[in-house]
Amino acid sequence: MANKRMFSMTIIDSDAFLEMPLSTQALYFHLCMRADDDGFVNNAKRIQRMVNCSEDDLKVLIAKRFIIPFESGVVVIKHWKIHNYIQSDRYHPTTYTEEKALLGLKDNKAYTLDTECTQPCIQDVSNSYSQNSIEESSKEKNRVVKHIRNQIPPTLEMVTEYVRANNYNVDPEAFMDYYNSKGWMVGRNKMKDWQASVRTWSRNEYGKTRSTNPFADMLKKGEF
Repeated sequence: MANKRMFSMTIIDSDAFLEMPLSTQALYFHLCMRADDDGFVNNAKRIQRMVNCSEDDLKVLIAKRFIIPFESGVVVIKHWKIHNYIQSDRYHPTTYTEEKALLGLKDNKAYTLDTECTQPCIQDVSNSYSQNSIEESSKEKNRVVKHIRNQIPPTLEMVTEYVRANNYNVDPEAFMDYYNSKGWMVGRNKMKDWQASVRTWSRNEYGKTRSTNPFADMLKKGEF
């Protein structure tokens, strides 16, 4: 198996990819780096745990069709042949021949499940997806993404990504420091939407840079 992998900007620079949480994107890169020369991975769950990602990250990749899972537990990178071209003298065929036999190849070289397959050949890691439940899969994808984006507390990466994407005038580290000190409480209530709090900080110009002290401003406003 080759120890170098390539990534197509067509895929990783798409809105579908960039809209995923950073942890989901990171898991995708790790899966690609450890796939065999045909794009198959037999230990996706172990890789997910090893890189400290959640099962939700794996579910999002499945729901958004960046990876295709099989009943055997093996997954394949859908756009593998778009990402990578391996010279014949360096290519080692996958050992997962049964799973590969269930796949077809689109004109753009993306893997697809063979439409003539007469047996169930795709299953979600948590059994919540099935081949014939596209609508259910879409709803689950939206639920997973919403849960990740609104989890309390968020990670610094999540806040940084949200601030950068919306060009808010907020220092993510100051935001995290402040609400960590408050136990992620807003007044007497537990915070329900950290993104709304980021927007409030931006409107009120809290924590614009690390050189300012947002705590002093909030003290003046009686918010401590």
